[in-house]
Amino acid sequence: MPQPAPVRARVWLEIRLDAIRKNFLRIRRTVRPAAVMAVLKADAYGLGALPLAEMLVAAGADRLGVAELKEAVALKKRFKIPVHILSGLLEREIPECVRLGVVCPVSDERIALLLSKEAVKQRKTAAIHVKIDTGMGRLGIPHGEAVAAVLRLAKLPGLRLEGICSHFANANLPKHGKSREQIALFRAVVAELEKRGIRFPLVHMANSDGINNFPEAWFNMVRTGINLYGVFDLQGIRAYNLVPSLTLKSTLLQRRLLPAGSTIGYGGTHTLFRDTWVGTIPAGYADGVPLAASNSGRVLIRGKECPLIGRVSMDYITVDLSACPAARVGDEVVLVGKSGTKQFTIEDWARIKQTHPYDIICSLGPRVERVYIP
Repeated sequence: MPQPAPVRARVWLEIRLDAIRKNFLRIRRTVRPAAVMAVLKADAYGLGALPLAEMLVAAGADRLGVAELKEAVALKKRFKIPVHILSGLLEREIPECVRLGVVCPVSDERIALLLSKEAVKQRKTAAIHVKIDTGMGRLGIPHGEAVAAVLRLAKLPGLRLEGICSHFANANLPKHGKSREQIALFRAVVAELEKRGIRFPLVHMANSDGINNFPEAWFNMVRTGINLYGVFDLQGIRAYNLVPSLTLKSTLLQRRLLPAGSTIGYGGTHTLFRDTWVGTIPAGYADGVPLAASNSGRVLIRGKECPLIGRVSMDYITVDLSACPAARVGDEVVLVGKSGTKQFTIEDWARIKQTHPYDIICSLGPRVERVYIP
């Protein structure tokens, strides 16, 4: 019997793998000879870590970065290149990290001692990257204590001091003095350790914003995440041309002519001042449409901008179709992306929500179908 056609979700995200590959290669050319770690934490910000890793490894990514052991396990099963956990380690995660050969972060001496003990127990050597807190205030050995601490770590059995790293607090602001202060503090720690005879093969600090705004922090490896998708922080420098890779779409579900005076949506926050063709689209905040887009956002239908009217609800938005009188039920609706000569971006939604692009991408709900375009 013929198989039924797959059911397309009401909202889908088209992820252009060719664009992401181009962005990766452009970043790699920019920072060369530094190595490039592709950061795929939180399931690649919800875009799908495995299919993206497949493409990025083939394109030449040197390493993969994740936030936790569960993410690392999935990648270690599929790929030969080093997989890093970038956040802190939980004690219960240590045995499996050592067994799998995951590159482990060391944010304090207690974790280093536990890693050493477990590595000796398993008769393995654990590769570690020592995290130095230069001002983020979240994780890491405080920079003033770092040299003495690393000298002690170097004496522990079962550990290989492969890398040393830090993390910016304000890398999205190219003129912020704290970032250059952090770079200076990190350099001082690395230089003092070298004087003491400890040289790390890998030294890294720059995330996506750091790559864009602080080339002096590239050292010999960088960590790129959101820039892979052609998305930038709202305040930083766009240091190189990247290609947008994400298009969020839905379908026009209903088209009705409503009389002047009609109110739209929960709370009746919009009142029609004339007879108006109103479209209903089956996408809402459960899919990642910002609630802040109520009465202010726009979508594209047949290349025309149609303003959102009324409050964004969990499953629906409503739009004024006056600018697109030819719109018909079943038409494709572009929520983020390009249609005709018009384009709305992830950054546009971030401005509406008064947040940053990471939040927008990570907010795309689980019922949004991810569609990978080669």
